[in-house]
Amino acid sequence: MAKTRQPNGASSIFLGKDGKWHGYVTVGVKDDGKPDRRHVKRKTRADATKAVRELERKRDSGTVGKAGQTWTVTTWLTHWVENIAAPHVGENTIDGYRVAVYHHLIPGLGAHRLPKLEPEHLERFYARMQKAGSAAGTAHQVHRTVRTALNEAVRRGHLTVNPASVAKAPRLEEEEVEPYTVEEVHKLLDLANKTRHPARWVVSLALGLRQGEVLGLKWTDIDFELRVMTVHRNRLRPRYEHGCGNRCGRKPGYCPQKINIRRETKDTKSRAGRRPIGIPEPLVQLLLQHRHAQERERRLAGDLWTEKGYVFASPTGEPLNPNTDHHEWKDLLKAAGLRAGRLHDARHTAATVLLILSVPDTVVDAIMGWEPGKSARMRRRYQHLTNRVLTDTADKIGGLLWPLAEGPPLDGQK
Repeated sequence: MAKTRQPNGASSIFLGKDGKWHGYVTVGVKDDGKPDRRHVKRKTRADATKAVRELERKRDSGTVGKAGQTWTVTTWLTHWVENIAAPHVGENTIDGYRVAVYHHLIPGLGAHRLPKLEPEHLERFYARMQKAGSAAGTAHQVHRTVRTALNEAVRRGHLTVNPASVAKAPRLEEEEVEPYTVEEVHKLLDLANKTRHPARWVVSLALGLRQGEVLGLKWTDIDFELRVMTVHRNRLRPRYEHGCGNRCGRKPGYCPQKINIRRETKDTKSRAGRRPIGIPEPLVQLLLQHRHAQERERRLAGDLWTEKGYVFASPTGEPLNPNTDHHEWKDLLKAAGLRAGRLHDARHTAATVLLILSVPDTVVDAIMGWEPGKSARMRRRYQHLTNRVLTDTADKIGGLLWPLAEGPPLDGQK
């Protein structure tokens, strides 16, 4: 059958020399300005007509995928994480994205064609992850990563609908807050006085600074006269490359000639994170003692000392490695005979103490660096730990509504 000439831009259906029915639909314009004509091929005219009408429906509703490369999950996620995300997000964020992409998503879903990825594929994948031993938090992080990546695919016209926005996210139990008791804090501080950096642990336990905030502190951030410490930056975890040309056979971090390719610190990203914090007088004295001790180390190091201004530094003035700092915390807990908690539990301890002391919510938020949209949720996580606050409130209500009589009522009397 001869192909019937249709007006420019109109859809066409014809029987080809191969015995199949072919249809063409103009769905838009390509990047080079030429018409974007899509082709379908079916065994019967009825099937070809149905396919053409479906393509026209998608065109009219704006749900036709973009012309060009046929992406797989592997090719899109690799392109997204390295070429789109990496230049525009922070170092820690891109590290998290790369772990999710290369260690989880590509091995688990990479062979799917991007337009064929369904919400059910994702949900079954999350279930497999957790069945294989991944924590719910890890599965949730992977879900957030693929949702972000596929949102970008939708924005660029490679997908019409983001299946990760439809899929049910892994159920995430809120992390249990486990602060140390006041008695346990006393034990830690007693032992901390015997370490090289006693003030380092007091800053976390008393003021609630995050690890990166403590290790990023510089002496210029502390006003001893006003007794105020200002948080400006975070210490970043080092990222290493081989300095031996990859001849040592070890991982980059264990290479004898390793080279750190990451900057030492980054500025805090939120206004809430950049905050002044009042320093208790005993901590002021401890910091002054620490500064004198550091001056002695500087003299001992001589030409080996690199002056960078960090409050907590190595014996040669370099910033402390977060991994080393973490292990020192673990050793401190073990020496004190306390449970093996995370370093972040020191921050939980500081927040709990503030709430027990009935410090106003706005002040708690400012000290802890909680962003306004998250502050109420963060405080709620500590409510079950602040029974003293609840009991004090109940007593105040009781005293208001049921004031004590002048004397106890006698039996049988009202």
